[in-house]
Formats: sequence, structure tokens, C-alpha cells
Amino acid sequence: MKRVLFIFPLIVALGIGLFSVWGLSGDRNPSDIPSALIGKAIPNFKLETIMTEGISELSNNDLAKLEKITVVNFFASWCLPCKLEHSSLKKLNSSYDIQLVGISYKDKKSDTSNWLSELGNPYHVVGLDISGRTGIEWGISGVPETFLINKKGEIIYNFAGPLLGKNLAHFENILRLELNKKQ
Repeated sequence: MKRVLFIFPLIVALGIGLFSVWGLSGDRNPSDIPSALIGKAIPNFKLETIMTEGISELSNNDLAKLEKITVVNFFASWCLPCKLEHSSLKKLNSSYDIQLVGISYKDKKSDTSNWLSELGNPYHVVGLDISGRTGIEWGISGVPETFLINKKGEIIYNFAGPLLGKNLAHFENILRLELNKKQ
């Protein structure tokens, strides 16, 4: 019995050590959070819009009807990584024939409006997810988080974190592949 009491803490400590080494390994990318929505239709939502002329509402039906590759970016004015990736979104919008949709996550309407006025608005339409419910439906882990939607209205890729450097390059590669598909 004393031997078991001695070995048990040793086994637990070894297990914790192995789990820690795995968690800290360089091969893991914490931004690669698998989405349960890949290959599925856009979740149902309906949001008020802001800074979008002639469009007062944004819904899943609007995105599904676009028949264009769509990039949906969840962001917030209070989010520093969102500010860092903002120029990348401007680049995506000007470099590719896409529909760029912004969803302001848990942010005040006035703060979002001021932020986009200050930095420039790269989005074709901006929805306000003040309650955070739409973010939950999309399964986001935080902001910024970006989804790539094909012409059929299916989510084909998502990235959690700011689109910068090699992450932006990877996203652009996937975007180019999708743009070159014959659908």
C-alpha cells in the first residue's frame, strides 16, 4: 500500500510534465483552432448595420445571396490586434475581388463608428453584434477572427487571430485557391 501511495504522485507528475511539453512544443499553432462550421452554411443571424449606405440590416441570407467569395471579419475598437490587422484587411479588399464584411463584436456603436472613421472603413458592410450572440453562433474564440466563405455560402476556412505576416500570406493562398476554382 505504501508503494502505491509513493508511485501515484510520481505518475501524476510525469503526466503533467508530458502534457506541458506537448503544449509548449513549437509545432503547435494556438491560432489553429478547428471550427465546427467548416463545410457548413453560414449560421443564422440578423444584425443592425453601421456606416453602410442603403443597408440597414445584415443577415445570413444576405451573405448567402452574394455569389461572391466573402471574407467575414469579427473585430472590435477595443481590440489592439484588430487595429494591427486593419491595414491587412484594406490590402485584401483592394487586391482581390471579394466581399469584405465586418462584424463589430461586443462594441458600442459610437466606438465602432469613430474607430472606422479614424482608420478607414475597408468593409463593404459592417454589422453590430453588441450582445455577442452572433459571435457565439459562429463559434469565435475572440477577436479578431476571420472566416472565408465560398460562393455557395459555405464556410471553408477560419483563422483566429490577426492576419499579419505569414498568417496573412497563408490566408491569401487559401483565398487565391478559392478564387481560381470553377464553381
